[in-house]
Amino acid sequence: MINRERLIQRFIQLAGISSGSGQEGNLRDFLKQEYKHRGLDVYEDETGQRLNGNCGNLMIKIPGDSRFPALLLGAHMDTVQPCENIKPVIGEDGIIRSEGNTILSSDDKAGIAAIMEACDVMREKDLPHPPLEILFTVSEEQGLEGSKYFDYSLLQAGYGYVLDGGGDPGTIIVQSPCQNEIEYIVHGKAAHAGINPEDGINAIQVAAQAMSAMPCGRIDEETTCNFGLIEGGQARNIVASTCRIKGEARSLKREKLDELTSRLTDKFKAITKECGAVPEVNVVFLYPEISMDLNERVVRVAIEAAESIGLQPITEKTGGGSDASIITGHGIRCANLGTGMSNVHTTDEYIKIKDLENDARLVLAIIQQAARE
Repeated sequence: MINRERLIQRFIQLAGISSGSGQEGNLRDFLKQEYKHRGLDVYEDETGQRLNGNCGNLMIKIPGDSRFPALLLGAHMDTVQPCENIKPVIGEDGIIRSEGNTILSSDDKAGIAAIMEACDVMREKDLPHPPLEILFTVSEEQGLEGSKYFDYSLLQAGYGYVLDGGGDPGTIIVQSPCQNEIEYIVHGKAAHAGINPEDGINAIQVAAQAMSAMPCGRIDEETTCNFGLIEGGQARNIVASTCRIKGEARSLKREKLDELTSRLTDKFKAITKECGAVPEVNVVFLYPEISMDLNERVVRVAIEAAESIGLQPITEKTGGGSDASIITGHGIRCANLGTGMSNVHTTDEYIKIKDLENDARLVLAIIQQAARE
C-alpha cells in the first residue's frame, strides 16, 4: 500500500531542507504547509525560544477510533552539521547517499518521511486507526533538549514509538540507559611558576591525580563512565588556579548509576581536599532508563506489526539515549525503532530505499495493529 515513489521523493525533499539544531524553522514551515493541505492543525510550542532557536516542537493530532488507546509517533527535525545544501543521490544499487560533502540527514528525516507516508496511506485507504499524536522535536542532537521542554500534558497517548534507532527496520529498542552529566572543578591557588611555585596549588595536577584514581570506561555490562573534556589554567607561567573536568556516567539500572556517581564524587572530593584544593561538584540527571517487558503493549504491538509484513522483529538494548528516554520518563511508554540509517553523523551516511520503504510499512502496520488491540 505504500506509495514508493512518493515516499522517496518526500524523503529527498525533506533531506534538502537544511535543519541544523536550533535552525529547524524552514523544515517547520514545510511541515506546517503539508499538514495544512491535509486539513490538520499543527501546534508549535515555545521550546525554540527557550533554546534560542528559531523553531519549537511540533504536534499534530489525527482523530481516530476512541475505543482504542491513543498512539504517539515521533521523530526529530534537527540534524548535525554539515547540513547546508544537501543533495541526495539515488544510486543504481538502491541506496540513497549525499554527494559526499554533507550528511544525508536520514537521521532523522527517514523517520519523518515514514510517519508522513504511513499516515497518508491510512487516510487515503480509510483504514481503521486509533487516535494518533505526532510529535516532531527540535534539538535532539543537542542532548535531547527539545523533548525535555515539551509539555506532555498535551498528549493523551499512553504508549508510542520514535523512529530514530540504529539497526534494520524491525529492530525494537527495549532497554536503554539512564545518564548523569558530571562536572568536577578543582579550585587551587595561583602563584608565579618561576618565583614562588611552592605557594600555589596546581589545579591541573590535582585533577590529574583525581582522574587517575577514578574508574573510567566500561564498569560492567550495564554501566559505563567517561571523562571527555578537561580544561584549566591561565598561562604557562602561572600555577593553574582552576581545572574543570567534564564527563558522564550511564547505566541500564538507576541504582548502579547512583552508586557509580557517588563513588566517583567521593574519590574526587577526597583527593582534591588531600591536596589542599577545594572541590566543586555539579551532577545533572539527564534522562531515565528504559526497561520494557516483551509482553507489554508497546513491545507486543511492534512485534506483531513487524511479523505481519514479513519483517523479523529484533529486540535489543542500547547504550545511548533518545527522545524515547525523555518521553518514557513522562509516563508514556515509548520504544525506539530501527530505521536502517547507516554511517550517521558523517558525510558517508546512507539509507537503502528498501529500508525506507520498510520504515513506512512498519509504521502503517503498527497503526493498524494498534486498532486491533
